[in-house]
Amino acid sequence: MAAPTMNRPTSGAPAAVQTLTIAKAINNGLRAAMEANPKVLVMGEDVGKLGGVFRITDGLQKDFGEQRVLDTPLSESGIIGTAVGLAIRGYRPVCEIQFEGFIFPGFDQIVSQVAKLHARTQGKLKLPMVIRVPFGGGIGAVEHHSESPESYFAHTAGLRVVACSNPADAYWMIQQAIDSDDPVLFFEPKRRYYEKGEVDTTAAPVPLHSSRVLRTGTDATLVAYGPMVRVSLDAAAAAAEEGRSLEVVDLRTLSPLDLAPVYDSVRRTGRLVVVSEAPGESSIASEIAAKVQQECFYSLEAPVLRVTGFDTPYPPAKLEEEFLPDLDRVLHAVDRSLAW
Repeated sequence: MAAPTMNRPTSGAPAAVQTLTIAKAINNGLRAAMEANPKVLVMGEDVGKLGGVFRITDGLQKDFGEQRVLDTPLSESGIIGTAVGLAIRGYRPVCEIQFEGFIFPGFDQIVSQVAKLHARTQGKLKLPMVIRVPFGGGIGAVEHHSESPESYFAHTAGLRVVACSNPADAYWMIQQAIDSDDPVLFFEPKRRYYEKGEVDTTAAPVPLHSSRVLRTGTDATLVAYGPMVRVSLDAAAAAAEEGRSLEVVDLRTLSPLDLAPVYDSVRRTGRLVVVSEAPGESSIASEIAAKVQQECFYSLEAPVLRVTGFDTPYPPAKLEEEFLPDLDRVLHAVDRSLAW
């Protein structure tokens, strides 16, 4: 697959550093991409007049018109299939899936067409399309509104998969995903949509497919992505009060994985805890644990531990706090690792 580039100006983006929510940062990123390239289209259920269930696309149809911000029928299969045709014809469609649990009616199109057309045509066709997926729990929603299906897509060759965790990454990563000539699954931690952070639209963005150390430490490494990055940072802050120094790595990219910063960190700390909201069986957390064990075997002072969701269907809202990894579960894993 061709490497994505980020070589166009974001003339429509704010020029100064701003404090934005993740939701607003994605909105601004979409706006900048649409202003820079008339081939960028936004499509999905209620993305136009309503501005999306989470208001991520608020105001875009008003400013860019109904020909570029399309309210679609309630058919994820139809949304993805139409986007495939648009991408083949040179457009850069950005599809919104309202909730992650609704992506499965479009699963066939994603794994059978989106992921494979580039290889099937020996590179003659490209599919520069983005599928935005609000994912994860913690919002008190009903069934099929709180799941974490990212491992399905990271397992599928031909797809790029990323997950933002803060406003600055949200702003830049959505534009980088749109710039990519390869299809990108863009996972957004919906329970973090309204958390705020600084966004510098004049700074050089971090490359799309790269992990990043958010907090340095010496005693153990925490690796997380999406909604669990905040949990990991909070755990590191709590551990510091007890004299323990935890390093936190935001994975950011799930396919391809960028584990070089993780290897470097583990070789220094000797311990690793992987934190993920998805169930642990056959998961991204499993892959990270296996690769770190393989590459850092002689540096490890304890087994790699995982703190994940349980291997059960996502529970009713009243029980979700028992399902989701939290600060106490992460710190318990750190205690186990340090006691080894």
